[in-house]
Amino acid sequence: MSTTPWILGLTGGIGSGKSAVAEQFTTLGVHLVDADHAARWVVEPGRPALAKIAARFGEQVLQPDGQLNRSALRQLIFQDAEQRHWLESLLHPLIGQEIRDYLARAQSPYAILVSPLLIESGQNRMTQRVLAVDAPEALQLQRTMVRDESSEEQVRAILKVQSSREERLRHADDVLVNDRDHAWLRSEVERLHRFYLTLRGGQP
Repeated sequence: MSTTPWILGLTGGIGSGKSAVAEQFTTLGVHLVDADHAARWVVEPGRPALAKIAARFGEQVLQPDGQLNRSALRQLIFQDAEQRHWLESLLHPLIGQEIRDYLARAQSPYAILVSPLLIESGQNRMTQRVLAVDAPEALQLQRTMVRDESSEEQVRAILKVQSSREERLRHADDVLVNDRDHAWLRSEVERLHRFYLTLRGGQP
């Protein structure tokens, strides 16, 4: 009889190398869902959420092809806490359901929910264990500036919005400090994977 996979939450600040770690786990055959992807799926054309958003904010939040115009919507809600709250209360349950549905299809002994806002959004309540990818702040800044071609000020602003490192690490069962090369990272992920395969329900 197949046991239901337990869920590992994978999180980390911007530039910590969370995506590289997630990629390593998928090469080992672990079923993975990305909360950012789920957030995009729920507002695709033809989904009820998009119709509700358009009904509330008007055609200005749609692109000519019917897709959601994210930057237009972002500008509208950033200036207005009430509208932002309305949008979050519409989308968060839908995103949660999307994630649960996707995780339920997992065939691997455990499945991973990748979310930069795992702690802040409360999505860690869907998980039985949390792995935080960490990196020294100087390295986070450097990686993100190179990747996004953004200024140090922009990256620092994002770091400020994301939950503090202390908060993330406090919720983590496991911490992977990603400050070395790719080969080392791969061997660390393999070591964690072997350990996770021994767990039942995410606990030793």
